[in-house]
Formats: sequence, structure tokens, C-alpha cells
Amino acid sequence: MKYLIIPVLFAIGMASCHRKEKAIVDPVYIDSLIKNYTLSETARMNEGDLAFWKKRMDSLPDNYVNGPKYASALALRFRLYGDIHDLIQADSLLKQSNAANQEKEDGLLYTLANLATLQHHFKESYGYAQKGINTGDNKYGGKMAIFDAVFELGAYDIAGGIIRTIKPDNTYPYYFRRSKYEHYHSSLDTAISYMLKAAAASQGNKYLEQAAISNAADLYIHEGDLQKSYTLFKKSIAIDAADFHSIMGIGWITLMHDGNDSLAAKIFEFAHSHLLSPDPLLKLCYVYQQKKDSENEKKWAEKFVAQASQPEYGQMYNKYLIDIYTSALNNPQKATELAKKETESRPTPQTYAWYAWALLKNNEKEKANSVFIQFISGKPLEGTELYYMGKLMQESGKGYNAQEFFKAAWKNRYDLSPAQVADLQKNKE
Repeated sequence: MKYLIIPVLFAIGMASCHRKEKAIVDPVYIDSLIKNYTLSETARMNEGDLAFWKKRMDSLPDNYVNGPKYASALALRFRLYGDIHDLIQADSLLKQSNAANQEKEDGLLYTLANLATLQHHFKESYGYAQKGINTGDNKYGGKMAIFDAVFELGAYDIAGGIIRTIKPDNTYPYYFRRSKYEHYHSSLDTAISYMLKAAAASQGNKYLEQAAISNAADLYIHEGDLQKSYTLFKKSIAIDAADFHSIMGIGWITLMHDGNDSLAAKIFEFAHSHLLSPDPLLKLCYVYQQKKDSENEKKWAEKFVAQASQPEYGQMYNKYLIDIYTSALNNPQKATELAKKETESRPTPQTYAWYAWALLKNNEKEKANSVFIQFISGKPLEGTELYYMGKLMQESGKGYNAQEFFKAAWKNRYDLSPAQVADLQKNKE
């Protein structure tokens, strides 16, 4: 009897959760945000730094002191506006300085590790971090850099060991990474607490404070508390008006909780007018997916793929390309190729879940189940991957297991695409 009760309770739970709730996002706030948008203090200072160090670079091109300073300014502009060419140029300048210093400056090596992580070159990141810790005296910075690399490579036991060897010392780097580790282990309340501690430990650095606050807002989305997420996103924007991550986070709440697709489109179009990354294109694709406007969904999907597939992005957007290739663009073979590359570069339960999903969509169900058994079963997963594995179980005739995955995915439904949420609702009926 228990096999019948759980799916029924799941259906009741999802039905009650889907009742019309009061809208969270205030359209008046959004109108004011867009109308009164100005460059933040961080963005203005970054413009000044870029101009100053560019001039120094032009006048003293062989001075390797200027290169890292200019690279730092370029890296910050990438974080603000998402121009991948800024990140690539910063990486190139730092590599020149690193070579000139004969790879003996640990600070340069740790910065190169960070830039490699941003580009999803995780094995390269580990190499730089290892060189840094073997070269310099900053062992704390080395541990942070190695944590970043091994965590992304799926070596979670090693990452946990690093975290446990560091005595909590009220520093931003420790709290930020401890939050990531707790999130992986599904301890969301603890992860949020540590991320807010990171914000408090930012020591007046507005960019770091804003980054931690907006990340805490993301964690509240994972937890399903969108009111708290909205409050933190607004707090982050108040610190930095160029915080388009938070602006688009509010757009996501508008779309997925409030169901106001026209206001969501307005927010994402505003972000698209300032950002140079593919992210707003993906969000606009999801707006039209929500509206069930397949023509415009495909149009924005193609725009996203055209940019995110450019060689300079490498594998940075593979997770989202896999979703688009298995939905709006219906090219599961391409999705399978990308997912396979991901498992080769970072073999984690998440990347294997993408691979199993792509295989399923490519009519390779037996191979998908083999991947699940070998690399995914019993491992922590997030919303998208839980949904994927629920579909695999469903297609494999394992209804009870499918419902278990669907229940877990429903708790993380605000991490899913509109089509995935709609499919979960269909499965409960």
C-alpha cells in the first residue's frame, strides 16, 4: 500500500503548493530600477582603473607590474558585465607576468587558478593552485585555491578535508567556500548562514559584500523562500546598481513565482541591453517557454546557442546548452556530445546526470541506466538533475523511484525551467 500512498501525497502536496500565491515582485520597484539606472560606484571606479592601467600598459608595455593591475580591472569588468574577452585578456596578461616571474609568485598563480575556474578550466586551475602552494608562503590562499579546483572537479571528500583543516577565522574566503560545501551536502540553512557571514566579513569591500548577499539570495531560491530571496536581491542591488545577477534573479522570481511573464521579459531585456554574456538570452527563451510561444522560444534559444557555443566560452555554458538541445532545439545528439565532454573534464554526479539525461533523450535508455547505476545513484543532486533522473526512472518503468525523484525535484522547482515545472505538474495529475 505504501507504494500508492506516497505518489498520492506527492500529488496533493504539489497541488497545494501550486495554488495562486501573492506576487512578490513590485512592478513599481522594477520601473524605478530601470528608469533611474546609473553606474554604481564599483562600476565607475572600475572604469577609472581600466583607463589608468591601460595608459600605463601602453606607455610601459614591458613593465610586468602594470599587467596584473590591468588584468585585475579587466577581470572585475567581466564579473560586472560578462564580456568573455575581458576575462581572456586578463588571463593572457597574467600568464605573461607569471612567465616573467618564472612561476615563483604565488599570488599570480592563485589568481590564474581563479581565472581558470571562471573559464571552467578546472584541471588547469588545480595545476596553478598546486604550483602556488608549493612555491610561496601563503598556504591559506593555496588551500582556498585548491578547494575551488577540487570541489569543481567532484573531489568532494578532498574539498571537505581542506575545509575541516581550516580553523574558522572570520574571513570572507573561508565563509564563502564553507557555504558552497554545505550547499553540496544539502544543508541549505547552514549554507545560507555561512554566506551571510561572508557578507558581514567583507571588510568594506562592496563588491565582495554584494557577491555574498546575491549568492545567499540564490540559496533562498533553492530553499523555496522567494520572499527572503527577493529582499536580499534588492539589498544587493542597493549596494551595486550594476548587479545584474541580482536583477535577473528578481526576473526569475517574477517569472517562476509570480507568473508575470511580461514583467519578467522587461527585466531580462533590460539586463540584455547592458550585459554582454549569453545569460539574458537564455532567460528570454524561458519566458517564451512559459508562455508556450514555441516560435519565440526557439528564436531566443538559437540566439543563446549561437553565442554560448562560441569557442571563447569553452564549456562554460554546457549545462544550459544540454537543456536547450534536449528541449527547444530538439538535438539530443549534440546534447550527448556536450554531456560526454563534461564527464571527461569533471566527473561529478551532476555531469553524469546530464549525460544520462542526454542519452535517454537520444534513445539510449540502457546506457543511460548504466550511467545512473555506476555514477549517480545515492549521490546528492540538485533540482535539474533530480528531474532528469526522475524522467529516466519513469521511462524505465520504475514508477516509485520516479516519484521519489519528482518529489525532491518539486522542492527545488524554482531551479527548474518552466517546461520542467509544467511536466512535474502533469505527472502529479
